[in-house]
Amino acid sequence: MDFFKLKEHNTSVKTEAISGVTTFMTMAYIIFVQPVILSQAGMDFGAVMMATIVSSVIAMLIMGFYANYPIALAPGMGENFFFAFTIVVGMGVVWEKALGIVFVSGILFVILTIFKVRESVVNTVPESLKRAIAAGIGIFITFIGLQWAGVIQDSPGTLVTLGSLNTNYTLLFFIGLIVLFFLYARKIKGAILWGILITATIGIPMGVVKFGGIVSRPPSLAPTFFKLDILGAFHWEYIVPILVLFLLDFFDTVGTLIGVSSHADLLDKKGNLPRAGRALMADAIGTVAGSLFGTSTVTSYIESATGVSEGGRTGLSNVFTSACFLLAIFFYPLVKAIGGGYQVGSSTFYPVTAPALVLVGALMIKSVAKIKWDDVTEAIPAFLVLIGIPLTYNISHGMALGFVSYPIMKLFSGRVKEVHPIMWVLAAVFAVSLVLSTRY
Repeated sequence: MDFFKLKEHNTSVKTEAISGVTTFMTMAYIIFVQPVILSQAGMDFGAVMMATIVSSVIAMLIMGFYANYPIALAPGMGENFFFAFTIVVGMGVVWEKALGIVFVSGILFVILTIFKVRESVVNTVPESLKRAIAAGIGIFITFIGLQWAGVIQDSPGTLVTLGSLNTNYTLLFFIGLIVLFFLYARKIKGAILWGILITATIGIPMGVVKFGGIVSRPPSLAPTFFKLDILGAFHWEYIVPILVLFLLDFFDTVGTLIGVSSHADLLDKKGNLPRAGRALMADAIGTVAGSLFGTSTVTSYIESATGVSEGGRTGLSNVFTSACFLLAIFFYPLVKAIGGGYQVGSSTFYPVTAPALVLVGALMIKSVAKIKWDDVTEAIPAFLVLIGIPLTYNISHGMALGFVSYPIMKLFSGRVKEVHPIMWVLAAVFAVSLVLSTRY
């Protein structure tokens, strides 16, 4: 295992295994959510599930072996909604052409990564913004966890409000949270993973976790395999969807890489991410592969922070996560019981994995301590990122608020020389992305 440099990163095979499985547990929902969303675009449910697993594994192995980072990848939430409900349903584009649009955007990712455009972006982001992104994602993760548990729900008057706490799924969430807090406080190795497994076991007699067996036959990939229409995607009216997909993946990936890497102390002394180009190539190739197999844009997952919190520091963690994804093909009923969610009417809750997200969010907030709060030109943009990510429910939108305001604050303070030229370009691109996102 010298290939992954475990000793250099102060980790072990056991730690990486626990990290990889834990990350899988918290992102396994995508195996079931992705087919549900893309089936709304007329795509085959089983084929999309298989495409999701295969493209995720390809991207994760590239991230693991080529970049040596414990950051898992899969089709992105947000990008999949844009694919199904904006491009296909909203614009009336058939899903084969929509996959072609994803393919073109993926090739664009690859080209910009080869020329190190994306790597330059990651390494020129100011330290204060990097720390704010990590903390903002932490709050975002916690917010998602509380939503998954039904503790926070939508409200017409106040947008969000306290949900009903007398349900069996919220009760399971609080039980799981207590179990997780106990295990973590006692410094039990693999606390998050054991917490998820114990919570799932408790949920069976409560009727929240439905055990429906262990193994089943894998569905066919044929209905979506290589069914994309690449030539059909080369039309002027698809330029904006391609650009939006590019911007969504570009900034979501950059934000996640910076946030998770900062949380794992993987940034160098200058605050840069070593091998950033290799890490970015993983999601670029994953997106291209996904379009070929039959799924939407592949991106880095913020749920990787759960595995990092368990001690994962190298690409070996990704090897274990990808192995779990492959096993999920055969152990569909078992994985669905843990990560598939609990259906209540038209809503789905995830009380088994939600406690892990809350804990990880609490651990990631520590990054705010390294922000220069006494420097207003650093503090205000960082604060906008910190609150923007969870309040807009979007990593890239939250980042945009900080990236646009950062050079402006420096300009107003007479310290414009402190702004790297790339930051001005990023500010302009982020501003454009906000305008485009309000249209789609």
